[in-house]
Amino acid sequence: YQGLIKSLRLPDGWAAPAELAYEDVRAYALTRQHLRDDVQGINASQGLIRRTRGGDWPTEPVTEDFNYVDLVWHECEFRDGGSFTYGTYDASGQYLGCCYLYPMGRRTPLTEELVHHDVDVSWWVTPEAYDRGHYVGLYRALQLWVTTDYPFTTPYFSNREIPE
Repeated sequence: YQGLIKSLRLPDGWAAPAELAYEDVRAYALTRQHLRDDVQGINASQGLIRRTRGGDWPTEPVTEDFNYVDLVWHECEFRDGGSFTYGTYDASGQYLGCCYLYPMGRRTPLTEELVHHDVDVSWWVTPEAYDRGHYVGLYRALQLWVTTDYPFTTPYFSNREIPE
């Protein structure tokens, strides 16, 4: 399985929701319109992202120029159904962070134990959002969205810190 990435299985004609809501969490398909919020959120959250989501990103503060390219890539992936990334906000419009629905094998190496999962789900929030309980709230929202608003049945939540 080393190096393999499973394609997301999506029904013909199915379109990913551009907006999701659960309690006081709102998720919007991540676009270049979220640039300032995303750059500020990433730069304020570097250590928390690595601690909760895992991995080695981000390794340093991001610039608007660098992040703009990343956001356009996320837009294209969303449009083409290769992966789905959302910027998240609370009901008052305060930026919380991001969540990602990736094919298995892209973020987390595919193994025999993981091959039966149909999507790799991860997320991060800013320190302020974490302190306000939104890390757990977003996890609960993702558990619902991934199996009701998406055609997935066996998600794998790949964050290092999984709420109970």
